[in-house]
Amino acid sequence: MSINILLRILQFNFIHSSYIMIVSKFGGTSVGSYEAMSRSAGIIADNPQRRWVVISATAGTTNDLVALSKQTSQGSEVERLLQLIEDRHQDIASQCTNASAALQQVNDLMISLRDHMQVDTKDAQWVDSLLAFGEDFSTRLFKYVLEEYGILVRLEWAGQWIKTDSRFGNAEVQLERIQPEIHSYVTAHDLESSEEVVLTQGFIGADEQGRITTLGRGGSDYSAALFAEALGAECLEIWTDVAGVYTTDPRMVANAHPLSEIGFDEAAELSVFGGKVLHPATTKPVRRANIPLKVLSSIHPSLPGTQILTNPMERPIVRAISVRKEQTLMTLHSLDMLHQPGFLAKIFSILAEHRISVDLVTTSEVSVSLTLDTAHKASNRVEVSEGVLRALNDFCDVEIEYDLALVALIGNAMNQTSGISGKLFSTLKDYNIRMVCHGASANNVCFLVKESEAEAVAKTIHDQFITLICRM
Repeated sequence: MSINILLRILQFNFIHSSYIMIVSKFGGTSVGSYEAMSRSAGIIADNPQRRWVVISATAGTTNDLVALSKQTSQGSEVERLLQLIEDRHQDIASQCTNASAALQQVNDLMISLRDHMQVDTKDAQWVDSLLAFGEDFSTRLFKYVLEEYGILVRLEWAGQWIKTDSRFGNAEVQLERIQPEIHSYVTAHDLESSEEVVLTQGFIGADEQGRITTLGRGGSDYSAALFAEALGAECLEIWTDVAGVYTTDPRMVANAHPLSEIGFDEAAELSVFGGKVLHPATTKPVRRANIPLKVLSSIHPSLPGTQILTNPMERPIVRAISVRKEQTLMTLHSLDMLHQPGFLAKIFSILAEHRISVDLVTTSEVSVSLTLDTAHKASNRVEVSEGVLRALNDFCDVEIEYDLALVALIGNAMNQTSGISGKLFSTLKDYNIRMVCHGASANNVCFLVKESEAEAVAKTIHDQFITLICRM
């Protein structure tokens, strides 16, 4: 026996002696049509280590379901939205090899969806159950497409593993319950020796009573990261319609380009401050478990994409620029604030009572400005209720401003780099800059501008700092 043959045998035995798994998440555009589903199924078939697959709703479906949730009566608009959802999924089902079964599946789900719309009590729990139809449609149809590639599929309901509290619409995950549930499942079904691919939904969880909950818009990425952590996956893949994480949004800046790598700290900041490739919570589970994360294109799977990891090879001062539009700025003025203990605590207590999360804060001796967190909302805009304003107006003057955008430079050692602010703001001398935050984080410098000027500001910064942005 030659040395080369012996090495191949040893390599084969090593690979198959352990449970090597890749968790792969496919977004709405990656399953938005039969053609897209077929491409994604081919990606899974190309690598037998892609054993746990997480799917979003087909592109446009969650938006339609959100619109349905806001309809107060049965009428032509409800029927129009239901027809859009039915047509979209019937088009996919009709192209499946097993079209009759797939079309029957769509018909059965549409009957359930129409029944759901007849319920009188349309509370937050009802909305979560409504939104879950999106992922239910997509996973059931994707199972047929995977089987066309000869893949053995176990279609499972994500709520059996993703345990949450009962805060419908933006449920809090109960981390301590997820790993034991998944380990029990893997053991019970002997997945280590099975060739089956587990197919499940993103975005969806369940509370202790088994009621459907959701993790907030974009939560499928977070679901996939939680699965990867619990499984000790070799890698988490996020498959989308772009070629990776870009230096900035290429729809705003034509010469933006994809990055080959980025650190977890940078990726977390980028997602929080407006980068739409990843859900803001996605990096937390995989970082805890030190699992590499890759952002890849399902349209062009041969492209290298972007790898997100703990120790990137290079750490440029400026890596990327992000923009988050529809920002709400609250400014509170009071002469009593000067040297008064507990003033800020009182403000935050009122906001917490009304479940409003604060994002950025700047203060002076007699005023404090806050941007309000929008990371998990369907719209970035936060409307401040009359109840909040009344409570705050009891002890300070309140000014609310809308139509602003948050611009952030994302990079490394920014709080230790001389001249970064000077160069930045001299570059932007023609724009009115609001609420600058610098120094609290090593990974970002951020500020507010008028929303109408945000794209021009992003382009100006990108052009000026292009030599600092890592072209890899």
